[in-house]
Amino acid sequence: MLTSTVLSTRPDFRITTVSCRDDHTRWSEVAVREDYRVVLVRRGRFRRQAAGAPAEVDPTVAYLGVPGEEERFAHPAAGGDECTSISLTPALWRVVAGEDARPARQSVYVDARLDLAHRRVLASAHTGDVDHAVTEELLGLLSAGVGQAVDGAIPSGVRPGRDEATLVAAARHAIGEAHPASEGLLPLAELLGVSPYRLSRSFTRELGVSLTRYRNRVRVGRALDRLDAGEDSLATLAADLGFSDQAHLCRTMRQYLGHTPTALRRLLAPESL
Repeated sequence: MLTSTVLSTRPDFRITTVSCRDDHTRWSEVAVREDYRVVLVRRGRFRRQAAGAPAEVDPTVAYLGVPGEEERFAHPAAGGDECTSISLTPALWRVVAGEDARPARQSVYVDARLDLAHRRVLASAHTGDVDHAVTEELLGLLSAGVGQAVDGAIPSGVRPGRDEATLVAAARHAIGEAHPASEGLLPLAELLGVSPYRLSRSFTRELGVSLTRYRNRVRVGRALDRLDAGEDSLATLAADLGFSDQAHLCRTMRQYLGHTPTALRRLLAPESL
C-alpha cells in the first residue's frame, strides 16, 4: 500500500512524504513522471530503475528524477520504506541546476550534511512559514544534492558589480517596505535580479542571521507595535503580518521573545512598568 502526505506546496515546488508498506521484489509497471524531483529515504530501502540502470536507494543514497524518463520500482525490504519526495517545476530546476542542465547521474550520496539538510527541511515544514523558512532550507538541500549530480557550479545569478552589502540593503528595504515580493524568498530574489542561493547566503554572511530570521525579526517588531497600540485580535494581526495562522504568530513570538502575544500585551501595559 502506497500513501502520501503533502507537507508543503507552492507553485514552484511540492514536498511530500511517501510511505510504501508493500514487500515485493519484482519490478513494478513502467511509470513516466513529468516533473523534476529529488527523493531522499527516511527509513528502509528500495530499488529504482531508470534509463535501464538499476539503483539501490536507502538513507545514504538519494535519487534525482527528470521529466519524461521511464522508471520502475521494487520494494524488497521487509517492513516497507518511507521517503521524502521534492517535486520542482522546470523554472525552479533551472535556478537550481542551470539552463538546460540534466543530471550526469541519477544517484546522489547522502553525506551527514545532506542528511541534516533533509531533516531541517522536514522540521521547517512544521513552522507554517513555507515562503521563507521552508524555501530557505529547501534551497540549502538542493544546493548540496543537485550540485553532486549536475556538472558545473550552482548558478549564482548575481548582476555584475552588485556586492553583498548592496544586495542585502536592497532586500532589507523591500522587507521593511513590505513589498509584495518580500513575502517569499523566491519572488524577492527575482525582484532583486539574483539567484535565491546568492540572496540567502549573502544575508547570513553580511548580517550573521538568515533571511528568514531577519524577516521574522521585522514581523515581530511590527506585531509589538500593533499590540502596543491596542490590537486585540490575534487572528487579524496574524493575517495582516503574513503568518499562516494565529498559532504560527504565537509560536514565532514565543520563539523570539519568550512570551505569547497575550503575555506581551500585558507586559506592554503601562501598569506593568
